[in-house]
Amino acid sequence: MVKFGFHVSISGSVDKAVDRALEQDCDVFQMFTGNPRSWASRDFEEDEIEAFKEKKLKAGLDPVFGHMPYILNLASPDDIVYGRSIESLKVGMRRCRALGVSMLVTHIGSHLGQGPDLGVARVVGALNEAIKTEARITVLLENGSGSANKVGSSFEELQLILERISDVSRVAICLDTCHAFAAGYELRTIGGLASTIDSFVETIGLERLKLVHLNDSVGGLATGIDHHEHIGLGEIGTDGFRVILNSPLAEIPMIMETPIDERRGNADNMQIVRSLAGSWISTTPGNIPQY
Repeated sequence: MVKFGFHVSISGSVDKAVDRALEQDCDVFQMFTGNPRSWASRDFEEDEIEAFKEKKLKAGLDPVFGHMPYILNLASPDDIVYGRSIESLKVGMRRCRALGVSMLVTHIGSHLGQGPDLGVARVVGALNEAIKTEARITVLLENGSGSANKVGSSFEELQLILERISDVSRVAICLDTCHAFAAGYELRTIGGLASTIDSFVETIGLERLKLVHLNDSVGGLATGIDHHEHIGLGEIGTDGFRVILNSPLAEIPMIMETPIDERRGNADNMQIVRSLAGSWISTTPGNIPQY
């Protein structure tokens, strides 16, 4: 069975994230570890930490993923921003440890025009510093969308980072479908997705993929546009997600970060992905896509 979930809010008290995940029919969920647009966040109270752990255990929601704030930039050439980003990552890891959450997603950042070599080196330095000093949380690097100066939009660049990590067990990958498509990786056809998966396997290895961010894309293939869309309403489309959800990627937990607007809410997106998963088996027995 494919494990689906959403990014849910921790507003009010972190344990409410579990309630919200259950309300939305999640098998897994993701949440920010603090204020998504600030360096500072309030400390969790002991009672809400315990409530979170108890609710998560009772609900059987596993795994749970933390997500770092948007503002950090692990590739920044600016020493002040870079230092703050490292400290923010350490704080996020400590907060995950307190909650019993074992994996933490982070955007990688931008080299701000100073070149990919510097960007990769900065990211490696930041990650090695964080994992050296903090608890055994696995950091998941989210692939970029291919826009200018982004680090980690290609599988090759992600591997350049991974191969220089001091402890290979501490860093893995979160693959965002919108970002990958925007960066030029075809996902909409059996052949195109097979080629993309083959490239990932040969460059990084499927065992390093721990989470899929399942998002449609407003922008077209290789446009570099990072703009999420409802499942099936974007450029990847319903047929594309049918391909994705009947591929080896469906063995990885999937989190949706889709919009909530007048067109559709989370319940609709959940219904659609559950209907697409396994749809090849139900509609055309014996004709399951091969990868």
